[in-house]
Amino acid sequence: MPELPEVETVKNELLPFVVGRYITGVTLVWEGIVKEPSVDEFCSRIIGQEITVITRRGKYLFFHLGSQDFLLIHLKMTGSLVVNQDPPEPLKFVRAIIHLDNATSIYFRDPRKFGVMRLIKDTDTIGTKLGPEPLEEGFTPKVLAERLANRTAPIKAVLLDQKAIAGIGNMYADEALHAARINPWRPGGSLTRPEIKRLHHEIRRILWTAIENKGASVDTYFRPDGSEGSAHYEFKVAHGLGGKTCSACGGPIERVVVRNRGTYYCPRCQPLK
Repeated sequence: MPELPEVETVKNELLPFVVGRYITGVTLVWEGIVKEPSVDEFCSRIIGQEITVITRRGKYLFFHLGSQDFLLIHLKMTGSLVVNQDPPEPLKFVRAIIHLDNATSIYFRDPRKFGVMRLIKDTDTIGTKLGPEPLEEGFTPKVLAERLANRTAPIKAVLLDQKAIAGIGNMYADEALHAARINPWRPGGSLTRPEIKRLHHEIRRILWTAIENKGASVDTYFRPDGSEGSAHYEFKVAHGLGGKTCSACGGPIERVVVRNRGTYYCPRCQPLK
């Protein structure tokens, strides 16, 4: 699933192509990708609008339009946005195409059809449901401690709770917990102050590094130019490295299921206290 670093990369790399451009048309290969409003209203309200900027909140992308509407895009599990200059190369699994006035098209590619597009009036309808952004200055160890206080759920599940912290997904939760030497089954509220401080540092370090490496192409994620990110080459435990040895201690990496999510960790470096 595209997580915060992947969505941030998409935003950053789309900006030069779309800011100040006008939407000249929309091709809906699969109309089910539009969740609100109706398909006809969606198309009539979006065509002719200028894209003034793109912002990100958690795993959501917001295209700010001249009409004061917002085109919300969520890539979900397998979505990607690919930019092609005309004439475009054919792409498999394209569900929607946004055509711009500079002979550029944005292709919403989504093999599993989980991705969505919405046209909304207010980003707060989404933003207020999300926790703090882990890369903003306001996200401090104290804020993380407040988010974990009295939580009995496993720390891995808390990190995946978008109401607790926005944007962290399965891969980066595994990486942060391994780097912080915290067992994924530990109740969130059981972490000590030193552990919270260590986890806070590792969350930010790992996310920033992944953004610098343009995200992780471990499955279906592609950057807007169609190339792959390289963040996964620095993974220590996440996403399918189970059965290999830990780079820190030489012990085996194991896979367990925490709240229905596949989880990779090192039992030696992350013992359950």
